[in-house]
Amino acid sequence: MATHRWSDLRERKLSPDARSRVASEAKAEALEMTLRMLRETAGKTQDEMAELTAMSQSQLSRFERREDYLLSTLKRYVEALGGEIEIVARLKGKRIKLRGL
Repeated sequence: MATHRWSDLRERKLSPDARSRVASEAKAEALEMTLRMLRETAGKTQDEMAELTAMSQSQLSRFERREDYLLSTLKRYVEALGGEIEIVARLKGKRIKLRGL
């Protein structure tokens, strides 16, 4: 059975526009993370984050596994990592950054 290099197949099967779209989608997905992944990327342990956010380690663990968050707690968590929260609404194809949250 013949083997083929992925780059050869990609060039043959995907148009330049399709390759560009796939690359953009992959880049966007790479930027999506869970809170745990975000914390680990920042090199912080749960114990360190618990101290920085004034939570117990068990509270922080539960917080990282939630699917809904209080904005104030999420903001405190991200700021403890040295980041900031931006809230963007998408309406009719427009991205609108919300202020004062």
